[in-house]
Amino acid sequence: MFNQRQSLCERGFSRFFAMNKSTIPRSGTAPAVKHTKVRVPTGARCAAWLTALVIANLSSLTFAQSPGHRIHVKILNIRNNTGTIDCALFESPVGFPTEFLQSATTVMIKKIRDLQARCDFEDIPPGTYAIVVIHDENMNGKLETNWLGVPTEGYGFSNDAKGLFGAPSFSAASFQYAGQKLDLTISLHY
Repeated sequence: MFNQRQSLCERGFSRFFAMNKSTIPRSGTAPAVKHTKVRVPTGARCAAWLTALVIANLSSLTFAQSPGHRIHVKILNIRNNTGTIDCALFESPVGFPTEFLQSATTVMIKKIRDLQARCDFEDIPPGTYAIVVIHDENMNGKLETNWLGVPTEGYGFSNDAKGLFGAPSFSAASFQYAGQKLDLTISLHY
């Protein structure tokens, strides 16, 4: 009964294969070709897969373990755990240092834990840079000042740069970065 209910598709396939078997010319002198399955031991298959995976991921493993192209900044002299530490990396004097949220190449905002914070700038190409660090105690994204313009929150610059009457220039805070791992410390001034 099941054979009578075969779908049209199944009957078509069976007719096609039956027809093709009969139309294949056979030579009386040619030996019959026997299809054999090649069995690969399970251990060899596992080794082949493992080798393929290691080769495919080799480049990502190399880059993941590479410590280069990183600027690590440790912030010193944080007076309390209130607010955040804002680190800004500049590659030009445009907006330096007051407009760090709009003009900096990279801005990081970090929580303070046990009077410590650090900023890691990753995948930085070689060039000339300057860093500004602000202890944003009220977390409003800017350095608070008193009525005379003197900062009331902590601030610091790369090269421990200082300005005579205001913020230092980009050239005073700038440093050359060659593309290798670089560890810096920036002390905050209040």
